[in-house]
Amino acid sequence: MKLILVLTFLLAITNGENCNAQTDERNSFIQKTDSSLAVLMKIQNETTGVHQCLNKFYPVAVAFNDSLYIFDFDTRAVKYELIKIAAQPFPIPKGMQASFPLSIYDNKPCCVITPKTFSTAAGYATILHEFIHCCQFNSVETELKEKLEIVNIANENEDYSWEINHPFPYNDSVFINYFENYKDALQHDNLTNAKNLRLKLQEHLNKTDFEYLVWEEWKEGLARYVENKIREKLKLERNDYGKDKPYDRVAFYYSGELFIKHLCETNPELNDDMELLFEKMNNFQLY
Repeated sequence: MKLILVLTFLLAITNGENCNAQTDERNSFIQKTDSSLAVLMKIQNETTGVHQCLNKFYPVAVAFNDSLYIFDFDTRAVKYELIKIAAQPFPIPKGMQASFPLSIYDNKPCCVITPKTFSTAAGYATILHEFIHCCQFNSVETELKEKLEIVNIANENEDYSWEINHPFPYNDSVFINYFENYKDALQHDNLTNAKNLRLKLQEHLNKTDFEYLVWEEWKEGLARYVENKIREKLKLERNDYGKDKPYDRVAFYYSGELFIKHLCETNPELNDDMELLFEKMNNFQLY
């Protein structure tokens, strides 16, 4: 009987120590995240003028252990506050950096990351890249999608990951030839050639594939365009991922940034008018 009591006592102590250790670990994580979010606010405030979307702060959800810690901006306290701790809606891989509506937070678009993102200055630029997506979702994205055949087909097929998984013909030799020359024209500031080659791409691709190209160039190209402006301010190396073959959807991040850069230099109001920017990109041949 005494042995059982001793073992029970020792087990209670061990459980208590484990619980205290977990609490300490969680509190330490929250404190570090608070500090990192203060740095994020400072960087974002210093980039005022880069894009109107960055005039407000968006929710940040950080995956830690098996939970998701959701922080949002408190306008009264003028800082980020921990809103809730919830189970991860799906296993979030280490290093994830994305933006999407969170079902566990009223379907608000959130920047979803892991603590690794806060470890470099480039990570903060990436968060602001994801903030552009939050802004797109909160403003014009849904209305623009309703006009696209690719979205209607995806909805009919309940394909909710089409933006990532659309079977675009990246390895088609004709596409590669036109796309290579199209990028080259943009890189050399030759919008006349770029317009002609974009028309060739439109004629060669089927409707949904061309819609996909335009959508990715607008959505991801704009976020990359803003990210590289921020990287320039922070004196960081540019993000040109997607520039080289073999191509995948990230190639359109790169070409989209080049395209948007030229359009905004020609017409500065496009920098902050995302709907008009999409219209110009989608109907480039009309302008």
